Amino acid sequence: MAVDDTQSAGVPAPASRHVTPEQRTEALREANGGSGPIAFLWEWTKIFWISVAVFLVLRTFIVEAFHIPTGSMENTILPGDFLLVNKLAYGAEVPFTHDRLPALERPKFGDVIVFDYPVDPRQNFVKRLVGLPGDTLAMRSGVLIRNGHAVSESYVRHEDPTEDPSGEDFAWQRDYLVRSANAAPTYHPSRNNWGPLVVPPKHYFVLGDNRDNSLDSRYWGFVPDSLVTGRPILIYYSYAPDSNQALAWVTHVRWKRLGEFVH
Repeated sequence: MAVDDTQSAGVPAPASRHVTPEQRTEALREANGGSGPIAFLWEWTKIFWISVAVFLVLRTFIVEAFHIPTGSMENTILPGDFLLVNKLAYGAEVPFTHDRLPALERPKFGDVIVFDYPVDPRQNFVKRLVGLPGDTLAMRSGVLIRNGHAVSESYVRHEDPTEDPSGEDFAWQRDYLVRSANAAPTYHPSRNNWGPLVVPPKHYFVLGDNRDNSLDSRYWGFVPDSLVTGRPILIYYSYAPDSNQALAWVTHVRWKRLGEFVH
């Protein structure tokens, strides 16, 4: 008859150990590193505030999400697009100071940029940069002229090219006319015909790609470089907001635009 090797060696079998429910609960508590509901709550509180801190750092210095409500940048950016904006590109501003982190690059002609609206810095605008400090800009019949040369702009859209409104919105331009331009008192700029103007130091001139439907530098002036906040990277979500359906953000998603880079 077969026998157990341990017993045959004369070694007694270990006695069974009874574990009470209280001992099991205590062991689990020690394994989880806590001693009760208060410790559990404290751990989750720490996780929450660390998450908030990481989010604020990312939003302030690295990347921020923006929603586009208007059509001033069609067809590059559409109403209902949600953008991720690179705030490191031009040097993110340190909160409560006028200091900036070192810029990774300088804004250049043709960049799409996000900036605080000079008339009301509480608003964010997105436009295309068409004039750098020292550039001479003009427009003739809707064609942009930069430093004496017509600019080819494949991204521009014209909704109403036959109209050319003028008015006092353009009066600010008189102070920036080049000397060879018409005398300021007789200067009557319009949406499609203005300049030549010289972009002052530390300022930019911006236009919307939808030239006939854009509130841009033609109307309110130059953008100080201190107001530039970043450069859009890509479209992370998009839907058609002109739908009458209450859940258009779910039912009218522009799937082909998701992940599309902005340029």
